[in-house]
Amino acid sequence: MAKKVVATLKKGDSASFTKVVKMTKSDKTGAYTFEEKIVNKELVKDFFK
Repeated sequence: MAKKVVATLKKGDSASFTKVVKMTKSDKTGAYTFEEKIVNKELVKDFFK
């Protein structure tokens, strides 16, 4: 599935988008969760804040 997303991101106007993954630790259980999104390159820093 990841290969399909990356291939789609390389076409035409979509080159201004990137896939980002944020890892967060749960305070309750201590387990790690991952949040994946496809965002505009200009909004990457806002995603990690």
